[in-house]
Amino acid sequence: MDVEVSSVAERPDRLPAVFEMGDTWPEFVTNDPVGAAHYGRIPTELPEHALFAEDEHGEIVAHAFSVPFALGVDGRRTLPARGWDQILLWAFADLRRGTRPDTVSAISVTIAPHAQGRGLSAVMLRAMREAARARGFREVVAPVRPSAKHREPHTPITEYAHRMRPDGLPEDPWLRVHARAGARIDSIAPASMTVGASLEEWRRWTGLPFDTAEDVAVPGALVPVRCEPGLGEHRYSRWR
Repeated sequence: MDVEVSSVAERPDRLPAVFEMGDTWPEFVTNDPVGAAHYGRIPTELPEHALFAEDEHGEIVAHAFSVPFALGVDGRRTLPARGWDQILLWAFADLRRGTRPDTVSAISVTIAPHAQGRGLSAVMLRAMREAARARGFREVVAPVRPSAKHREPHTPITEYAHRMRPDGLPEDPWLRVHARAGARIDSIAPASMTVGASLEEWRRWTGLPFDTAEDVAVPGALVPVRCEPGLGEHRYSRWR
C-alpha cells in the first residue's frame, strides 16, 4: 500500500484527523491509567515523534507514536519491568525536567481497521526508526505487545515470547515484524500496562458478568483477568 508518512510537527493541521482515526483496540486497553494520562500528550508535546500515514486520497490510515527518554542515567540503565507504563513516565518526567534523552521508545503503531493486512505496520515501524536516527538517536527500543498472545491467555509470556518458527523467526506476527527489522528480545516486562478497575467498569467494557472469584479470559487480553467480587474491583496485568 502506497502511503506518505509525515510527522505532526511537519503537518500540525492533521492532528485532529490523527486523533479521529479509527482503531481496533479493546476498550479496556485504553483505560490503563498511565496511558490515559500521557498517551494523548505525545502528538501535542512531542509532535516530531507522532507520525502518520496518508493514502493516495489523503486519508490517514496509520499512525505511530514514540517518546524520547534518558536510559543511561543513574537509577535506570536497564529496560524497566513496568515496560510501557514506566517508559511513558520516564519520558514525560525527563521532558519536564529538561533531562537530555538518549533513547527513543516506540509506544504504539496503530492501523485503521480497513487498512490492516497491507504491511503498514512494518512501514510505520521503519519510519519510526528512521525518524529517530534523523534526530541523532542511535538506540530505539519497543515494549512490544505480542499481537496473537490473546489467543493463548494462559501461556506464560516468557514461553510465548521466545517461541520460534523453523526459520528462526518468532512465532508471534508482531514480534516477527520487529525481528525482521533487526530487533532482539531484551527482557520480559511482567508489570507493563496494568489496569485495575471496578467490576462494573469491566462488565461495561467486556459484556462479561464478572460475578465469580476466578481468572477470566477476556477477549483481546493477553493474560487472564483476576476477578475478586469481594473487593469490588480486579486487576489486569499484561506484557506489552
